Amino acid sequence: MTAFREPRTVRILLADDHTLLREAMRELLGFESDFEVVGEACEGAEAVELAGRLRPDVVLLDVEMPHNVPTETVRGIRGVSPGSRVIMLTMHDAPQLVRDMVECGVAGYLHKSIGRQALTAAIRGALESGGGRRLVMSVTHGSLMAERSTSRLISPRERQILVLVAAAFSNRQIATRLSITEATVKRHLRNAFEKLGAVSRIDAVNRAAAAGLIHAPSLRGSDDPRSA
Repeated sequence: MTAFREPRTVRILLADDHTLLREAMRELLGFESDFEVVGEACEGAEAVELAGRLRPDVVLLDVEMPHNVPTETVRGIRGVSPGSRVIMLTMHDAPQLVRDMVECGVAGYLHKSIGRQALTAAIRGALESGGGRRLVMSVTHGSLMAERSTSRLISPRERQILVLVAAAFSNRQIATRLSITEATVKRHLRNAFEKLGAVSRIDAVNRAAAAGLIHAPSLRGSDDPRSA
């Protein structure tokens, strides 16, 4: 006679800076008897810390959190908890961001417009891969097939700096994060401005995002390209 086995509980970490959205997601996931939300984070660094401490099966990670560089957060989570499957949640499907996330090893990239059934199916699908790699997606095919030639418009370092600008980092903070001088940051920004035809930090971020070179959350702050 085969022994009865209790279904395995799927332990989930939520990372989103909007409390209301986290509460709604926790309620939705609560409809699944084998799902358990074990922790909540409101920024990238906290998500990494909790992932290392809680070792969740799945991390549902919002792309748009403030002071959050998605690629760094994903790598951080995978570094402290290699067994965790990271599923990105976003309102955007910028081609370069999708490619960056795939290269970082995310298990899923989902648009926030999906329903509960699609979300739970994505979570289960990400876990079914076992030790292998299975990617669950809910973005447009064009995001993955967009011409890569546009990514060569600006250099990798310029794109990296624009991502940090989009996350509301100052020049001083960017210099510290990348271990370079503020003068170097300003030089890269000037080069990016020239290539993009931009006249300000916000304009550069918006133009880069429109070209699919970066993903840009709402940017607030000085338009001064030399802003500290």
